[in-house]
Amino acid sequence: MAQRTVRAAAAQIAPDLTSADGTLARVLETLRDAAKQGVELIVFPETFVPYYPYFSFVQPPVLQGADHLLLMQRAPTVPGPMTDAVAAAARDHGMVVVLGVNERDHGSLYNTQLVFDADGRLVLKRRKITPTYHERMVWGQGDGAGLTAVDTRAGRVGALACWEHYNPLARYALMAEHEEIHCAQFPGSLVGPIFAEQMGVAIRHHALESGCFVVNATGWLHDAQIRAITPDEKLQGALRGGCHTAIISPEGKYLAEPLTEGEGLVVADLDFALIAKRKRMMDSVGHYARPELLRLAIRRDAARTTMPLPDGEALIEEADLPLETDAPLRRVA
Repeated sequence: MAQRTVRAAAAQIAPDLTSADGTLARVLETLRDAAKQGVELIVFPETFVPYYPYFSFVQPPVLQGADHLLLMQRAPTVPGPMTDAVAAAARDHGMVVVLGVNERDHGSLYNTQLVFDADGRLVLKRRKITPTYHERMVWGQGDGAGLTAVDTRAGRVGALACWEHYNPLARYALMAEHEEIHCAQFPGSLVGPIFAEQMGVAIRHHALESGCFVVNATGWLHDAQIRAITPDEKLQGALRGGCHTAIISPEGKYLAEPLTEGEGLVVADLDFALIAKRKRMMDSVGHYARPELLRLAIRRDAARTTMPLPDGEALIEEADLPLETDAPLRRVA
């Protein structure tokens, strides 16, 4: 097997909280900067376009309406002009791009991870399966349709968002897909230093269990942005800390100094020989697995609110049933 090395980057940058186009411009600028450094794969923070809903962490639900509606207005559709612009940049730079967005699907928002291959094709769109805590006021639930790894020019790529890394079955689903590069995304600038500490544990553990590289990106907020989100000084502390942009080897080692403050790129070369070195001793979905004892069942079909019936069949009308009944609906010709 030919050995190969891929140069990867994780971006820790601030969004434009006033403009979706402004945030997209930051993405495209960062791609140009990364290309100058020979980057072949780059990961951006969670729901970076147009921005993570930081307001939902510091505002009670009764006050969130205006900010939630504004986020909906600015959120991109997939596909759409935003994805077209990122796809073109990925193609121009020959770079695999992993981007987090607030995806608008009619009247709902979703925490969505997009993977663009180096030829500009959108090869994966997945939605966070369970929004966390305050996020449930903002996003709908995802499904298992995107819970998979995909082949890209940089390698076999899988992705999870934030506390999905605390869901061992979701992680195992990607491990069983033999991901080589796991792309992790967190919001950053949230909760405080303990969030960053926990994040470091989670991504290093996944690298060890999966025997893959982990490229993790967290966002950043400037002080002026924090004050714009909440003027309450007591709450502003909840929008600091929580940054831990890093790249981890299959042996759980940092390949570059993690970035915990400010904006920048963490760049490292991924030597794929380390994957075989790790899995030779411990392959969680291979020689170290016991499928006759423990197996994971995955439902990978997309969630749907309607289901077509076969031609010539229909469900009996509810009006034909008694007002109170436990009788199941039955098919009629």
